[in-house]
Amino acid sequence: MSKSRHIAIIGGGPAGLMAAEAAARGGAQVHVYDQKPTLARKFLMAGKSGLNITHSEDHDTFLSRYGASADRLRPYLEDFGPQDVTAWMEGLETEWFTGSSGRIFPTAMKASPLLRRWVARLTDMGVTFHMRHRWTGWSNNTLTFTREGVPVTARPDAVILAMGGASWRRLGSDGEWAPVLDHADVPLDPFRPSNVGFDVAWSEHFIGKHGGEPVKPVALRVGETIVRGEFVVTRHGIEGSAVYTVSSALVDELTTAGKATLTLDLLPDLKLGEIEERLARPRGKQSLSNHLRKVLNLTGVKAGLLRELTPPDVMADTQAQALAQSLKALPVPIAAARPMDEAISTAGGVAWDALDENLMLRNLPSVYCAGEMIGWDAPTGGYLITACLATGRAAGLAALRGPAKPGTSG
Repeated sequence: MSKSRHIAIIGGGPAGLMAAEAAARGGAQVHVYDQKPTLARKFLMAGKSGLNITHSEDHDTFLSRYGASADRLRPYLEDFGPQDVTAWMEGLETEWFTGSSGRIFPTAMKASPLLRRWVARLTDMGVTFHMRHRWTGWSNNTLTFTREGVPVTARPDAVILAMGGASWRRLGSDGEWAPVLDHADVPLDPFRPSNVGFDVAWSEHFIGKHGGEPVKPVALRVGETIVRGEFVVTRHGIEGSAVYTVSSALVDELTTAGKATLTLDLLPDLKLGEIEERLARPRGKQSLSNHLRKVLNLTGVKAGLLRELTPPDVMADTQAQALAQSLKALPVPIAAARPMDEAISTAGGVAWDALDENLMLRNLPSVYCAGEMIGWDAPTGGYLITACLATGRAAGLAALRGPAKPGTSG
């Protein structure tokens, strides 16, 4: 491939950088544009608490995590899946390990060392980075940007859009590209928060005593979706990995019904009958709190949740069955999702029907999309980053094969 082929990539996160790597490795002249002064800010933020980059579970289970988009993502994830991610990290001299949950992390547990090596390799491959460039669209077949208020233009042979979703605006993922594509008649799905916390109307007594505490182990159910894990009580409501896993189902309920209920199993290791038997043991003059502590080891925030969310008549009832039912199926009324900008990721964006099998926009030949711009969704656990890398790579390779002239927008 001749160096004369010029590919512009807009967005310097994992999807854009992987697109750059694939295109540059194929011999293209690659220019990456990003509106921020530094690259991959959301990637770095995600890695501050431990960069969960992919997952070790079997292939079919891994694909199932992408829900309705699994079939559309399948070819890209089969070409670049978890094993390819770990091999890619090894190529960047980054050691990794698999945690007890099957999640895969760099041994350093941070994104910054990996990113530094990656950017250095891309620079050695000839990739040029243009920072503080905000994309504004097209004019007469030409890409237009502003850099600190000054107009900038570019005329590439192909364009890869990898600007992320609509959460964490301060890190660059602001969704402000959507009106530009809408004006170009590109079908878009509305943005929705994903992997997000929820508002719950806690009493001041409860939140004053248990705010910030983790709840574990616990099982969460929304409709047919059940997950075991943990979450954190916040002043506003709930957040954490288990909540994020069921967040899509909760947002669906809120969207269709205007309200939602999360059901908690506070004692997932005990069956209902065993709980009833233990609760029915004589308690004498003991308080209910002491009885719950002795027979079920129920203390702290779990005991607080039971009192907060169980009707007083059930708490006062001497019948063990009603209290056992509450312990195994405690309803948490969800008032609303937290604001979109607090979400780890967003669903919605460029509709799948707007893209061909090469991730090229049907209405804009030679313009491709990658990463969270596309309307797929996934829980945390390495699935988000893996799909960003896989679609970025696919778009980069497709841009090498694509038509020579990009589409235009008015």
